[in-house]
Parts: sequence; C-alpha cells; structure tokens
Amino acid sequence: MAGILDTVDQRTQLVGENRLEILMFRLAGRQLFAINVFKVQEVLQLPKLTLMPQRHPFVCGVVNLRGQTLPVIDLSQAIGMRPLVPGPNSTIIVTEYNRSVQAFLVGGVDRIVNMNWEAILPPPTSAGRQHYLTAISKVDDQLVEIIDVEKVLAEIVPYNAKVSRDKLEDPVLERARGREVLLVDDSNVALSQLRDTLGQLGVKMHIASDGLKALNMLKAWADTGVNMTDKLLMIFTDAEMPEMDGYRLTTEIRNDPRLRGLYVVLHTSLSGSFNDSMVKKVGCDNFLSKFQPDKLVDVVRQRLMLDEVPA
Repeated sequence: MAGILDTVDQRTQLVGENRLEILMFRLAGRQLFAINVFKVQEVLQLPKLTLMPQRHPFVCGVVNLRGQTLPVIDLSQAIGMRPLVPGPNSTIIVTEYNRSVQAFLVGGVDRIVNMNWEAILPPPTSAGRQHYLTAISKVDDQLVEIIDVEKVLAEIVPYNAKVSRDKLEDPVLERARGREVLLVDDSNVALSQLRDTLGQLGVKMHIASDGLKALNMLKAWADTGVNMTDKLLMIFTDAEMPEMDGYRLTTEIRNDPRLRGLYVVLHTSLSGSFNDSMVKKVGCDNFLSKFQPDKLVDVVRQRLMLDEVPA
C-alpha cells in the first residue's frame, strides 16, 4: 500500500472547502467501512504480533514499528462483528487519535476517495453496529459506513473528564459560571466528555451535532438582534462532521459580520502540526486535542482573560 496516502501539504488543500478524503476498507464481510485519511499514518502488512497477558478482548496484541510499540485492535470485533484472525498476510491501518498511535486490524483496504462533506450523512438510529458509526455515505452505489473510532477507543481506555482541584480553585474561572457555550460534534463520546468537563465550571451548554446545524443555530440567534459575543463565551467545534465540517463552519462564522467576533476552538482527535497550520488558515482562535480536561479548562481561562484586555 505504499503511496496510498497523500502528503500533508496536499491534504491541507481540502480544508475550508468542506471536503475530505476517506480510506475505505472491509472487515469480516463485504460491507465497506471508512475513516478519515487525516488520521491515517500508514497502511501495511501486519508485522510480527506479540501477545500480551490480560489484554483487552479487542486487542490482538502489540507490534513493534520502527522502535514504537503499538497495540493492534481488532476493529471488526470492536464494533460487534465476528473477530478477524490475524495472520502473516493481514493488513493493519496505523492511525493517530488524540495524541495516541494505534493499529487497527482490518480485512483488507479498498481505496481512498475524495468527497464533499455534504455527501456524508448521519447514520440511521437503530441497534447493532450503527451504535459505532458517526456517518454513512455512498460510493459507486455502495453503502459506506464511517466508524466512530473515538467510541471504540473510549471503550478500550475510558476517558477521564475530571478537572484537577487546583484548576477549579482558580478565581478567574468563577466568571465562566452561567455563561453560554456552543458544543459542535457528531460523536456522543466527545460530547459527553465536553459536557462532563465544562459542567464542573457551571456553564450553560448548547449542542449541535454537525457544523450546518450549528451555523443555522448561530444565524437564528443573530437574526433576533442579539449581540453574539455577549451571548456566547465560546464555541468548541470538532473538525470532522457530516454535512459541514468544523473548518468550513469557522470560515462561515468569519464571513458573517454578526458572528465573526465569536471565539472558536477547534476541538478534535486530529493532532500534530497539520492542525496548527489549519487553525491559522481558517481563523480559529485556539486548537485542542480531545480528552484533556485540564487543558480544556485552560482554554476557557484564556478566553476569560481576554475580557480583561483593553480594546
């Protein structure tokens, strides 16, 4: 699979255009699944697998990749399908989520497809593995199911939303109590973490499951004549979402005179220098990798401190 992934420079051209690239693959069957290419480091044949005692049922073992030890997760079993049997011809997808690197065992990789987020739709509400999907789409008349990797990883290593006591005792954070924030994310796991963490500050939270819903919500408030920077302390938005991603949402906010002063934080499982450059490109005020409760509170504090800066 050498050469299947584009360079970061090429992929950044998609940002702000409401486009994405998905890597499609199969698990234990013919159904096509996908994840965002931005989170994929490489695709390769399974190296020598080392078993570990008392490992999580979804973890096949670990591999050593250029001096780094990575867990190998059976993605098929993790989303409720029959387990895959690892072998010398198996394929793994090496990914980075929330500052951690892991490999997913898959049945085989199909290809990369460039798509518009408007073609990515929320999954139907039903039982079964739909619980592990953030979106669905169609490619060449075939249904493609986009996996909620954050949920999979949270079940293997549960997230922590507890804020350190010394952070909560900061008098500056008292000014957050009663203020309103908007949370934009299609992952219930990520929204739960945000609510659990920000709830400790006493803020009032509004929720939108994608960028388009958030933009419509913001414009509806603005249409009533409310001063938006007075109403909302800040917005936390995911990068990847059906219909409209967080980059495009930020671009739309900056293009609307009524909204452009809003403080926007890109809150995403994507990490690294890629996001640093994209924050500047689309005009976000801050960037934060997910599942870091103390750093999340630090970002709120930074926003509150701006109220003390003379205009």
